[in-house]
Amino acid sequence: MPVDSRLLELLVCPVSKASLVYHEETEELWCRGSGLAYPIRDGIPVMLEEEARQLSNEERASLKG
Repeated sequence: MPVDSRLLELLVCPVSKASLVYHEETEELWCRGSGLAYPIRDGIPVMLEEEARQLSNEERASLKG
């Protein structure tokens, strides 16, 4: 389920305070600034640093393109 665009405009990374990008394949919100991916569970973004995973180098490179 895609994230509502209005919600995505309001959410920021709790670590870097940067905007987030919805990644449909993994159902995560990715942050360019911190390099973290926040999971979306049951349609709800889990915006906790301890629940996030580190993006791989390839994933980070795809955010720049």
